[in-house]
Amino acid sequence: MTPHELIIAPFVEFEFMRRALTGCLALSLGATPVGVFLLLRRMSLTGDAMAHAILPGAALGYLLFGLSIGAMTIGGLAAGLAVALLAGIVARGTLLGEDASLAAFYLISLALGVLLISLRGSQVDLMHVLFGTVLALNDAAILLIAAIASVTLFSLALLFRPLAAECVDPTFLRTVSPLSPVAHYGFLVLVVLNLVGGFQALGTLLAVGIVILPAAAARFWARDITGILLAAVVIAFAGSLCGLLFSYHLGVASGPAIILAIGAGYVLSLLAGPQGVLTRRLLAHRHLEA
Repeated sequence: MTPHELIIAPFVEFEFMRRALTGCLALSLGATPVGVFLLLRRMSLTGDAMAHAILPGAALGYLLFGLSIGAMTIGGLAAGLAVALLAGIVARGTLLGEDASLAAFYLISLALGVLLISLRGSQVDLMHVLFGTVLALNDAAILLIAAIASVTLFSLALLFRPLAAECVDPTFLRTVSPLSPVAHYGFLVLVVLNLVGGFQALGTLLAVGIVILPAAAARFWARDITGILLAAVVIAFAGSLCGLLFSYHLGVASGPAIILAIGAGYVLSLLAGPQGVLTRRLLAHRHLEA
C-alpha cells in the first residue's frame, strides 16, 4: 500500500472522513488550549467530572427532541453550568471540598443521564451519546464545534494574562486584580462549552480525552505556556489524524481510536520528550560522566 493510499486517499474519496478531520481540527484548536489551562491549574479531574455532568442535560434534550444537535447542546450546556455552580456552592457552604462535591454531582449526573436515555432510546442511541459518532458529523455539528473553537480562542486571548497568573498564584491574582472572578468563572464556562462541542464528536465519556491528554503530553515538550499550547494543539491534531486512519483501515470504532492514538502520543512524550523520563535520565548520565 502506497503512502497516498494509506494517508491521503481516505480523505480524498470519502466526505465523511473529511468532515471528521475538520471536526477534529476545530476541537484541537479550541478544546486543547482549555485542557492546558486545566492541567496548569491542577484541575484535570475537574474536566473529567464536568464531561459527565453534561450527560443528563443532553439526555433530556434527546428524550424530548430526539437526536437534535440544538436541543442536546443547550441541555448539555445548561446541565454542565448547573453542576459547576452547585459544586461551587456546596464547596463554599459545607465541609466538603470542591473535588468531593464535583465527584458526587458527576456520579449522580452520569447515572441520571443513562437512565433518561434508557427511557426512550435503544442501546445504539446510548452508545452514540456516550462514545460519539465522529464519522457522522453533519454541517450543523461542524459549525457548532467551529463556533465554540472561535469563541474559545477569542476568550482565551482576552483572558490570557489573568489565566496565566492564576495558574501560578491565584491568591495573588485575587488580591491585585478585579478580573480574578471573571477569569475563573469565564474559564469554567469555556470548559463546559468545549466539552459540549467534544460531546458532538466523541461522546460524553471520551470528550475529555482530547481536552486533557494532549495537554499532558505537551508538558514533556515545552517549558513555557506558549510552547505547551502549541505542542498540545499539534499533538491533538496528529493523534486525531492517526486515529481516523486507524479506524478506516482497521475497521474499529473511530472515537476510541482517536483517543488511543493521542494516548500513544502521551506515552511517547512521557518517555522520549525533551522533559521525558528517558531523555532526562540520559542527560543526567552524560552530566555525571562529564
